[in-house]
Order: sequence, then structure tokens, then C-alpha cells
Amino acid sequence: MGFRDLVYRLYERRLEASLAGLSIPRHVGVILDGNRRWARWAGLADVSDGHQKGADHIFELIGWCRQAGVEVVTLWLLSTDNLARPSAEVEALLRIIESTVRELVAQGWHVKPVGALDLLPVETAQILKDAAEATAANPGLLVNVAVGYGGRREIADAVRSLLHDHATKGTTIEELAEILDVEHIADHLYTAGLPDPDLIIRTSGEKRISNFLLWQAAYAELYFTETLWPDFEEKDLLAAILDYQGRQRRFGLTREQLAHSDGKR
Repeated sequence: MGFRDLVYRLYERRLEASLAGLSIPRHVGVILDGNRRWARWAGLADVSDGHQKGADHIFELIGWCRQAGVEVVTLWLLSTDNLARPSAEVEALLRIIESTVRELVAQGWHVKPVGALDLLPVETAQILKDAAEATAANPGLLVNVAVGYGGRREIADAVRSLLHDHATKGTTIEELAEILDVEHIADHLYTAGLPDPDLIIRTSGEKRISNFLLWQAAYAELYFTETLWPDFEEKDLLAAILDYQGRQRRFGLTREQLAHSDGKR
């Protein structure tokens, strides 16, 4: 272990000690951004090498999350917008995703696909469905793989699913309009039944959520880092969680209401 690695390891252990006894985010969403830039800056001619480097790094991340006590991780691997990139890049990225999902299954993680599978090639969609079925009973941390995912598409799909559901029950539009509420739509999201993300991390310096978990992120804490995804380290995750722990989550309450609520606990 070199001097730099030793210093980072000591820093990570110090961060871990700082987290002890404090609230850990139950659900962490990660926008894995910067693979293409990492490849270019590394002098690689094929950006797919950056995607592969980023994919290989996923297994370290979920291991760190499990060690920290996180229960659910949602990883944005491919957006609906990404599908419009040059076909050669998309095809290479899909092969990398397929390989990654197979390895998640082999390692025994609980895998759940999150996205519009109908937008994906049949083979890719089937691999995701098979992964979900094969790992459904696996205990421990849940890994949501967001592939062919877009927040606006998810909400549209949820409404469409809700309408179909009520149509089969004979509910009229007028009747549905009278009873429709937030929970009805939430029950038809890709993440139905899961806790909303407490913390969303985006790498590579971009400071926006770019159509990621739009509905679920209503009260999520956002953390942005300049680090490109392939260079993201355990210390970066611990720093994000430590930053999260330093925030006062109000969920729409005023400071006075929050203080009063805390006093009743």
C-alpha cells in the first residue's frame, strides 16, 4: 500500500467513525455520471472503455453501501435519453449492462429492474426480468438497476397503469377523478412499495437530477461531487453520507414545527 493509499484509508476510517450512531440514509440513489469524460481524459479512443470501467466500479459501491447500513441503492445505468446516442455506443453499453446484471445475480444481490423495459431490446429486457425473478428472495441490500429509465416516462407509465387497472374494475373516469390521490399514482411507479430515496448522489460536477426519480426525489437530499464516476471512492460515499447527516430534514415543516415535532419523540 502506497503512502497516498494509506492516507486515504486513514481518512475513510475517520469518516466511518464520524458516522457512528448517526442516521444512515435508508435509500441512496446514484447518478453514475462521467464515464465518457473519464475515457476521454484517460486518452482512450473508445468511450465504451469508460462505461466498462464505471460498470466494474458498481460492485465496490454496493459493498460500501451495505457496510454503511444502506438498505436500498438505485443505480441509473441507462436513461431513455441515452437510447438516442449512436447505435454502436448504445449496443456496447447494453452488452456491458447485461454482463453487469448477470454478475450482480452471481454475487447474490437482490436485483430489481427499474425502467421502461419495452424500450429495450428483447434480449436485454429478458436478462433484467430473469435477474429480478432469480434474486427476488435474496436477503439484504436491494439493488435497483435503472435501465431505459426516465422520470417523466415513469410517471406517464404509472398513470397509464392506473387507468388500465381501474378500467378492468369498471371504474368510470368521473369516479376515478373523485378518488384519485398521490398514493394511487405512487402505487403504480416502478419503485412501488419501496421507500423514497433519502439521498441522491450525482458524480462528475453536474448539479441537476436530469429526470432521475422525479416523483420519489421530492424530499431527497441532493449531493453533487466533481469526481467522475470511475474515480469515485469509498471516502466520497462516506463524505456524502456525512453531509446528509448534517442536514435538517424538514419535509415541508417550518423550523418551529420541526422543533415541536422533535420534542414529542
